[in-house]
Amino acid sequence: MLGLVIGATALSQMALGQDNSHRGRKYKAPPAVSKVEVTVLRATNGKPVTNASVIFHPLVHGKDSGNMELKTNDEGKALIDVIETGSTIRLQIIAPGYQTYGQDYKIDKPSMALDIKLNRPSTQYSIYNHGDSTPGAPKTAPDAGSKPQNDTPQKDQPQDSGNSTPSKPNAQ
Repeated sequence: MLGLVIGATALSQMALGQDNSHRGRKYKAPPAVSKVEVTVLRATNGKPVTNASVIFHPLVHGKDSGNMELKTNDEGKALIDVIETGSTIRLQIIAPGYQTYGQDYKIDKPSMALDIKLNRPSTQYSIYNHGDSTPGAPKTAPDAGSKPQNDTPQKDQPQDSGNSTPSKPNAQ
């Protein structure tokens, strides 16, 4: 009797065209994700930086593969929970009046908290030559007899009174 039931079940599945070995799509579980909380603070006093742009750049084989941008709240926090565990991200933070921050992080825990301290911009100096900008070109010194480009007198030099004749010492 048991053989009759098993045979009838197999026959009914074949009659209906149901083959369990090729039925539907294979289910693939979504990857595990991590919750990343970024807190952006001022380096000078530790107060939160509100409305800062927190940009997550997922890296695939060392290359940027898009980005996700959030803004910090009143407490200086931005929270994201869709970063795949085990991935590497490049975190970039941009806020007006602060230096841009950038650093790579390996997301290897189910929950991570990152505290970032932003600095105010520092003084920048640029060094450049006025001559030929071709790499490897010889550098030339200005002529000794050439006049300086700015016409403002130096503090050590007396100002020209407007007379075109040089003054001569009194000869007696």
